[in-house]
Amino acid sequence: MPGSPNSILFSVFFVGLLAIGVSACSTDSEFAKEDARRHGTSGAAKREINQGLGGRNREEGTLFGPGGLFGSKPKEQADSGTGVAVNAYLWRASLDTINFIPLVSADPFGGVIITDWYTPAETPNERMKVQVTILDRELRADGVRVSVFKQQTAPRGGNWVDAQVDPRTNIDIENAILTRARQLRIAGGP
Repeated sequence: MPGSPNSILFSVFFVGLLAIGVSACSTDSEFAKEDARRHGTSGAAKREINQGLGGRNREEGTLFGPGGLFGSKPKEQADSGTGVAVNAYLWRASLDTINFIPLVSADPFGGVIITDWYTPAETPNERMKVQVTILDRELRADGVRVSVFKQQTAPRGGNWVDAQVDPRTNIDIENAILTRARQLRIAGGP
């Protein structure tokens, strides 16, 4: 029955659960932290923003504990603040080094940059494609790998066929990326 005490009790219980669930989804603290991250607020200011009533951190009193319902990491641990999941210096240096080639794909979380085919003006019968893979979150010499693919026009038919790439080419581009990454680190930013 629509008006029975059981259906009214169930409706009140459901609305109460829904209200708790919605209020637990986001807090003013989350919005303040996101705003602080976007505007470059200092660590001390972020701690001040995160403080709730009575000097208690609002996140300490979550409904399902600090890990949430499914045991996920708190936001402070999950977000490193770099915006990329790989070393920011290597990422920026890679983009700077191959900036003359159009990009097909750039995945900052997977650390992979893939260019489109590029034909140098000096050699119109050759084209190349570059894939840069950033392997580490640290700025290390072995933290970047470059693969260059080369094609030439076939003597008959003019179709593109794969050609041998000088192994030194990959190493030269890797070294250029590492040099640029060191410059960015010394300059103090990506």
